[in-house]
Amino acid sequence: TLILDEFQEFMSVNPAVYSEIQHLWDVTKSKCKMNLICIGSVYSLMHRIFEEAKEPLFGRADRILLLRPFSIRNIQTVLRDHGKNDLKTLFDCYALTGGLPKYLEILASNGAFSYDEMLNFMLNEHSPFINEGKNLLVEEFGREYGTYFSILELIASGKTARTEIESILEIHAGAYLARLEQDYGIISRRKPINARPNARLLKYFINDNFLNFWFRFIFRNRSAVETGNFSYVREIVDRDYATWSGMMLERFFHELFAAGGNFNVIGSYWEKGNQNEIDLVAVNDLKKRLTVAEIKMNKTRINLDALKKKAEKLLDSYKGYETTFLALGLEDAADYLEKGK
Repeated sequence: TLILDEFQEFMSVNPAVYSEIQHLWDVTKSKCKMNLICIGSVYSLMHRIFEEAKEPLFGRADRILLLRPFSIRNIQTVLRDHGKNDLKTLFDCYALTGGLPKYLEILASNGAFSYDEMLNFMLNEHSPFINEGKNLLVEEFGREYGTYFSILELIASGKTARTEIESILEIHAGAYLARLEQDYGIISRRKPINARPNARLLKYFINDNFLNFWFRFIFRNRSAVETGNFSYVREIVDRDYATWSGMMLERFFHELFAAGGNFNVIGSYWEKGNQNEIDLVAVNDLKKRLTVAEIKMNKTRINLDALKKKAEKLLDSYKGYETTFLALGLEDAADYLEKGK
């Protein structure tokens, strides 16, 4: 076995290496007994090296593995190993790190698990998290990183429609959004759960929880960060965390429902003009079961009658399905974690 780490660096040092490897691999693969593992940390370059048709190593990879963050249950296991077993700590850790092992390791080594502990560690001049977004993405985006960062800042701040982004930045954002989604894998486009393939009710979301947090709170307040006024940034986080974490709680339950394996389609629902928004819709087409849920930190604020009213048009697409309406708060996550509903 031969392992080549940071394989994309040959691109800047000596790109001819890829052609040489192609030749050696094509000539000797059938005769040699070698497991060649190429590891890279810049997604766009690794994608280009192995998956773009014009590149020498296109089609040579027998298997491509994309390492993903820990699942919610994995995060729970890590926290339990450190004596932390409450749902609020689990959720805050999920929301702020997205389950990335590197971030969990840093926080664990500094004993920072609670909301206050994590933010006290993350929001100070010596924190490795302050410049993490730049460190991860400037090389990926190259000279146009400013435009990409502006788009991601808007998406993290709730401006999720292309029309909103283009109106604020006064640019044609289509090509940038396409690259962020298809080349870099940083954002995803979503449609209402029963939308037609050509429907224009698109919203864009940042896939990584930490990057969502970084663009929403750190990059957006970069002037305060640059002057060292981290107490100001912390005030902003404390003020807006309830709203931001509400969106993260929706993502939290989407992942829990997906992990349960009881539904073949899981998504959200909204109509034109963001009317009749529904946080979670889960469908089991085989058993003709439909679950419609509203999700809030304080579930006592949820009105199930109002939820049923919002779902009237949605239900037209699922006639004959057994429908369950749910009001979900963080405390309900325990059932889905332990029982795998």
